[in-house]
Amino acid sequence: MSDLSSLGDLRGKRVLVRSDLNVPLDGPDDHRVITDDGRIRASVPTIRALAEAGARVVVTAHLGRPKGSPDPAYSLRPVADRLGELLGAPVAFAADTVGDSAQETVAGLGDGQVALLENVRFNAGETSKDEAERGAFADQLAALADAFVSDGFGVVHRKQASVYDVAQRLPHVMGGLVAQEIEVLRRLTVDPERPYVVVLGGSKVSDKLGVIDNLLGKADKLLIGGGMVFTFLKAQGHEVGKSLLEEDQLDVCRSYLARAEESGVEIVLPTDIVVDTAFPSGDAEPHPQVVPATAIPSDALGLDIGPESGAAFAAALQGARTVFWNGPMGVFEVAAFAEGTRAVAQALTEIDGLSVVGGGDSAAAVRALGFDEAAFGHISTGGGASLEYLEGKELPGITVLED
Repeated sequence: MSDLSSLGDLRGKRVLVRSDLNVPLDGPDDHRVITDDGRIRASVPTIRALAEAGARVVVTAHLGRPKGSPDPAYSLRPVADRLGELLGAPVAFAADTVGDSAQETVAGLGDGQVALLENVRFNAGETSKDEAERGAFADQLAALADAFVSDGFGVVHRKQASVYDVAQRLPHVMGGLVAQEIEVLRRLTVDPERPYVVVLGGSKVSDKLGVIDNLLGKADKLLIGGGMVFTFLKAQGHEVGKSLLEEDQLDVCRSYLARAEESGVEIVLPTDIVVDTAFPSGDAEPHPQVVPATAIPSDALGLDIGPESGAAFAAALQGARTVFWNGPMGVFEVAAFAEGTRAVAQALTEIDGLSVVGGGDSAAAVRALGFDEAAFGHISTGGGASLEYLEGKELPGITVLED
């Protein structure tokens, strides 16, 4: 795994860069508006470095989950415009992934110029489980370039054509963004500075099983909020009303609580919860009510950790030297249920050490709640990839670069 310099003189070379430009869009298909450009901004340094080195930069990326064929709702065209604004130079846009438009667009690039190919998932070969189909698409992508730079951390846990197979077909290196992400995650897993506190939220326990399993042997404290907390509360015998619940994970949660006690890891659960009688939707006015975590009414559902819990979580984070946070504490998109997430984010900005926001909804929450990104040690661009790394899983998009 080398840096860009190992590719040699890049002037005139076509360099295919796999970036992660999977940003949220809003509005009608013919006028999609980017609502959070964090991933685009994170991708700029590597693209700019290549352009400044005289490369002809061909960026490939996905957006959303189209079904392997073109869908205007998932077009990267608005992303090309925003990328051009951030680079301060126009970005040519190819209307397909490897077809006539892609070939003509790449052929038209001069040294230091940048092009973005249309959503790579518009081609079924990108995500195919059939190695031959995926390989055939990778051959077409590789034909557009002389070298490959893997810089989309949010997809390195996927064995996909533009992430994995292309690297087998071209001289390849890891981009700066991916290198930085791996270095930060290594600091979370190899001899982390202590005290080491992990904050987990989000909706489902099942999404975090591997992480909890692995970190129970590494962290000093585990703070649990979000929708996943109700399965833990139910596992302790408490009523959770209409709150999100994974009945099939109750025994697993009990075993984690027991293991934590045996190994001296402190699991901190909320003591109060903000509830409502329905999930917030449309123009319906929310009616938040704070109740004890042990006494959630049967007709209510939990939508955030309460103020007492927010303060307790912040206190538990004080003095930590290493913190990893993945998953909001509640439905942060609605002001009435955002305060728990805000309390955790605020506490992370005050950490004297390494504070890592683990991508996905956590990163979106930090930006939506108006925090200065520079106040955090690191905001990851890949929620799923971060979690799989912390589980101890192999990331195909990383291992393929290690030759």
